[in-house]
Amino acid sequence: MENIALIESFSEFKDDKLIDRVTLMAILEDVFRNALKKKYGSDDNFDIIINPDKGDMEIWRNRVVVADGEVEDPNSEISLSEARKIEPDFEVGEDVSEEVKLIQLGRRAILALRQNLISKIHEHDNTNLYKQFKDLIGEIYTAEVHHVRPKAVILVDDEGNEIVLPKEKQIPSDFFRKGDNVRGIIESVELKGNKPQIIMSRTSEKFLEKLFEQEIPEVFDGLIMIKKVVRIPGEKAKVAVDSYDDRIDPVGACVGMKGSRIHGIVRELGNENIDVINYTTNAQLFITRALSPAKVSSVKIDEEKKTAEVFLKLEEVSKAIGRGGHNIKLAGLLTGYELDVIREGNIAEEEDDVELTEFSDEIDGWVIDEFAKIGLDTARSVLKQDVADLVRRTDLEEETILDVMRILKEEFED
Repeated sequence: MENIALIESFSEFKDDKLIDRVTLMAILEDVFRNALKKKYGSDDNFDIIINPDKGDMEIWRNRVVVADGEVEDPNSEISLSEARKIEPDFEVGEDVSEEVKLIQLGRRAILALRQNLISKIHEHDNTNLYKQFKDLIGEIYTAEVHHVRPKAVILVDDEGNEIVLPKEKQIPSDFFRKGDNVRGIIESVELKGNKPQIIMSRTSEKFLEKLFEQEIPEVFDGLIMIKKVVRIPGEKAKVAVDSYDDRIDPVGACVGMKGSRIHGIVRELGNENIDVINYTTNAQLFITRALSPAKVSSVKIDEEKKTAEVFLKLEEVSKAIGRGGHNIKLAGLLTGYELDVIREGNIAEEEDDVELTEFSDEIDGWVIDEFAKIGLDTARSVLKQDVADLVRRTDLEEETILDVMRILKEEFED
């Protein structure tokens, strides 16, 4: 009865930990065998009988009867006089089975049993959790914000599992409050001691790819393939898509009427600007498409060096480079080529042009850098721009831009 009562008290873990009774019984047997080894030196001559249906157990100690005074191993042998206290008709050489009550192990051993059981169940849970999330790596997962720390957001899923979203795996514009639902991909599962640490990411290219699978039926069904994804999280991304079916326009299907299909993805990523591009094995054409929205005049490729000279009209250069150089950087990553922009234009004007850095005594260096970020590094390239457009594309005030243009105009008037 003592054994049954103890089993039932241990079974409270079953409900708390959602562990099935059979597994609990297997863990119990392992725990009890460890306790028997500690007390008797070996568990080889013990039978542990567990009934998972009834939740009861029995421990039986098996010994051989030897003549009085000839006991060499008290764990595996019992004297004849001791054996006859159990059953009066035992003889030398016979086997004796005696039930062991838990109380015989001692109070301290029973407390150790309980602690060992807790440890084993946690170990079992952690192993299962590790396997479960290892299978989910690269998949989208949703969890709720539990609390926000300076270097990470701690999330909890519906089953109470803790998931970590590190600061560097968050989109720069992300802002979370307790209770918010957060989507990301399970990027990795690492064992910290015996406990698995589950890492989520919202900056991974895989996250964007999986969002396309979720939001665009043709991608989910395999009619449209995502060939490659590159992104600067929260700023800009480029996605190359293809289809085996000539009747399907992969770009149109992904973007949708007036951007209806891709809008949800853009919103999820903090209004990240997403260019969807038709994939092709023609490297020149692929580079041309990757530099969208700029119109490329021609491309000259060096396959050995994996470089490409891209020729553009002067007014297209800033579009090709993009704000902060993001467009040309992503185009290079998408195509696998190092891209070098070559300006086409009026030769006389180009020869007469002046690098902005030549004006460093009149124009602050940080202002010159702002123009360079959008591909404007000469005087004439700046003067050709619309002031309102420059205010929108740079971090410069209108007054500063007008002042720069005045200085540049004076150069050519002189």
